[in-house]
Amino acid sequence: MNLFNLKTGRRKFLKTLSAAGILGLTVCALPAQADVGEPEKEELKFGFIKLTDMAPLAIAYEKGFFEDEGLYVQLEAQANWKVLLDGVIDGQLDGAHMLAGQPLAATIGFGTRAHIVTPFSMDLNGNGITVSNSVWEQMKPHIPKMADGRPQHPIKADYLKPVIEKYRAEGKPFKMGMVFPVSTHNYELRYWLAAGGIKPGYYSPEKGDITGTINADAQLSVTPPPQMPATLEAGTIYGYCVGEPWNQQAVFKGIGVPVITDYEIWKNNPEKVFGLSKEFTEKYPNTTIRIVKALIRAGKWLDDNNNANRPEAVKILSRPNYVGADYKVIANSMTGTFEYEKGDKRSVPDFNVFFRYNATFPYYSDAVWYLTQMRRWGQISDYKPDNWYMDIAKKVYRPDIYQKAAEALIAEGELSAKDFPDFAKETGFRAPHSEFIDGINFDGTKPNDYLEKFPIGLKGDDKV
Repeated sequence: MNLFNLKTGRRKFLKTLSAAGILGLTVCALPAQADVGEPEKEELKFGFIKLTDMAPLAIAYEKGFFEDEGLYVQLEAQANWKVLLDGVIDGQLDGAHMLAGQPLAATIGFGTRAHIVTPFSMDLNGNGITVSNSVWEQMKPHIPKMADGRPQHPIKADYLKPVIEKYRAEGKPFKMGMVFPVSTHNYELRYWLAAGGIKPGYYSPEKGDITGTINADAQLSVTPPPQMPATLEAGTIYGYCVGEPWNQQAVFKGIGVPVITDYEIWKNNPEKVFGLSKEFTEKYPNTTIRIVKALIRAGKWLDDNNNANRPEAVKILSRPNYVGADYKVIANSMTGTFEYEKGDKRSVPDFNVFFRYNATFPYYSDAVWYLTQMRRWGQISDYKPDNWYMDIAKKVYRPDIYQKAAEALIAEGELSAKDFPDFAKETGFRAPHSEFIDGINFDGTKPNDYLEKFPIGLKGDDKV
């Protein structure tokens, strides 16, 4: 019998004894569930992609947090992001580790149309941009150096621009990879390139062009995360943006150099979310809250005591049924460091954040940022008023569900009120800030004003 069946069997056995009154004294001693009813659906299957930021799912399972909620969970790796999304839409999966843009894109009908929601943000940061060794050598002469001779970070796309111009002069398109058209990676790579004066291309879905390469200086295409290093090594692409451990894998294999992390592009940017169909949350409201409770506990465990649990988490993630990469490769970023050029390992304690800075709270402003980038690059074809962005954000991001889960955990003594936003005052919008590589200020309540600030990208009534 595997571990899943052992845990399931034990939980069902205890539940049977309780129902029979055999465990009456023990059951009476358990903490109250803070008005969260019994789960309407107990046996669940969740999907994920083999990336380190699926960690909250693995930890919630391995540490028994799902089981504590009466949930018998099966975790299943998916082939790619489309297969994963389709699985949630058709009900083969009850929920999944998703790109933050996926629930938004599905709900507005870019690609597959379906009402997907998220009551839980899985993490902050965690991505990087890697270029081939050849491209790196061509970039290096343009990059300022530190006193010890190492490159000065953050490395801007300004230093890639002359390389791209050289390729163009030679008649070669400059190709880069990202994981999915509505992925954070696509938007971060585009943001970085555009901040350096490089046009990453536009989408024009109303004209049937969803390649995203119209008027592009750098052509971006989709490559599944685990295939990124091999695709780079084969020379099919010259660089990519991906989550870990696939940037560090390029360093270990000696085939590429990560030039920048997403933390340096947008400090403490929201990354993945946990997505469910709206229908699921309405049909199984108690189950939904209990899922979020377990995931919140997992995020907290991952960040506890200044990441003290990360080595254990890396050991778990290195198993083939989770990420399946070498322990050292995963640990290179997961434990608070990041290796750029071979031997140039630097301290980046917030490269992966799973709980601190209110990382798990589904902010409306995070949703608005993704929607602005969809508009900026043509995935949203037409001008939309500010209230449209607000309406979509509130359809997809569900802080109300999150709050119920958090309040239950507080009532049970698992976490304290200080671990969460002040729900009495919380608006769902982060304070305006400009911690981006180009210094442009983002105010989630003013999406069109934000779009107007970019020299490259659609705004107002612009069309491709």
